[in-house]
Amino acid sequence: MGKPIVEKKKEETKSLSPFIETRNLKEIADQTGNLYKSINIIAKRSNQINAKLKEELHKKLEEFASSTDNLEEVFENREQIEISKYYERLPKTTLQAMNEFLNEEIYFRDADEEELLSEK
Repeated sequence: MGKPIVEKKKEETKSLSPFIETRNLKEIADQTGNLYKSINIIAKRSNQINAKLKEELHKKLEEFASSTDNLEEVFENREQIEISKYYERLPKTTLQAMNEFLNEEIYFRDADEEELLSEK
C-alpha cells in the first residue's frame, strides 16, 4: 500500500528547489494556448496551496496558544519555533503551482469555451 497523498506532496515539495528559475514561456503557454490563461491558472492554484498551508499551520500552532495573553507569560517554545521554521523553508506556493502545472497535475477547464459550445 502506498503513502498517503499528503505525505507524497510533502516529499515532492522537499525535492522542489526553493529558488526562482527562468522558465520557457512557450512551454507554459502550450497547455492552454495562451500565456495569460496559464499564469492565471498557476496563480489560482498557488492561492489554493497557500490557503491549505495556512490552515495547516494555524491548526498546529493552536496547540501552543495560551488562554491568557500576559506579557510575563510569553516564553520561547522550541517546538513552535521548529514548526514555523519548517513552513518558512518550504518552497513558495507559486513555485509549487508552477511545478504542478508543468507536470500536468492541475485539472482546469475553460469556462469561455464551455459557454460557446453550449450556445451552439
